[in-house]
Amino acid sequence: MNRLKQALGASSSAISWKPTGKLQQTISSKIEKSGKTLHSGDTSTVKLLPALAGEGRYFIYGDTKIPAKIDFTKESPLCTTLSRNGIRVRTVEHLLSALEALNVDNCRIEVTGADEVPLLDGSAKEWVEAVENTGLSVCKDDSGNTKEKLAPFIIEPVHVWKNDSFIAAFPSPKSCISYGINFPQVPAIGCQWVSSVNMDDESFYVKEIASARTFCVYEEVERLREAGLIKGGSAENAIVCSVSEGWLNPPLRFSDEPCRHKVLDLVGDLSLLAEDGNQGFPVGHIVAYKGGHSLHSEFVRRLMGISLEEVSARC
Repeated sequence: MNRLKQALGASSSAISWKPTGKLQQTISSKIEKSGKTLHSGDTSTVKLLPALAGEGRYFIYGDTKIPAKIDFTKESPLCTTLSRNGIRVRTVEHLLSALEALNVDNCRIEVTGADEVPLLDGSAKEWVEAVENTGLSVCKDDSGNTKEKLAPFIIEPVHVWKNDSFIAAFPSPKSCISYGINFPQVPAIGCQWVSSVNMDDESFYVKEIASARTFCVYEEVERLREAGLIKGGSAENAIVCSVSEGWLNPPLRFSDEPCRHKVLDLVGDLSLLAEDGNQGFPVGHIVAYKGGHSLHSEFVRRLMGISLEEVSARC
């Protein structure tokens, strides 16, 4: 909680941590999934294991423990990367999105085979199904005590922006998201908005957000692969849109699936505000436009009062 207390003063009163009236939870038993990774194209295996109250969510890669916290984010293209002592785990956002939305507050996440979480079908759907099948249980610390979960409440407006992209948060008694994207060069995507997504309603996330898949523009694929990215991307784990021909692998799961996927990503990235088994997603109304992983992370740092230089020093 030391880091939490420091953040209260550093964030210029943008957030205040308050009790939720709920006890911290973890998964009831092990979950294991394997699959192809997005960027390297290699196969990795992830094991989710129950964790003690107060441990939070953390990754194990080799002999390195990497907490799923904003302190350990490292700037990387087209995904969220956590890094510690030169060891990294990439593409963590879909898994963390599912864990945050389903209230898996504490979890040990072991990654083997590659330094990436497998992409699966490009959404959080399979993670959600696995957690629902396994179930949750109230967890205890190493002294046998339960812990009440705290949540970060937005108590004054706060925002970050870059060019015409921005993320803002406003005080609200509920946790909700309004997100917009704009691809004027790709008519089939165009401008889309998903408004007032209620994050307090777990079933809404499960039914309306979790299955939204990652997307890409066909004309950009070759350039990205030449840059060493999306080697594992395919029509089986992403929806692909052409500037001139529209969607190349329909049908979409939702008419605004790309925008819904951005909401999914945002939930995963804002989960990095969590520590010590507390809630990551802020209680407030989050409004984002043309955001991405980098801007999402900058927003979390703004809430915590952490500079990018501090993050780089830790990683």
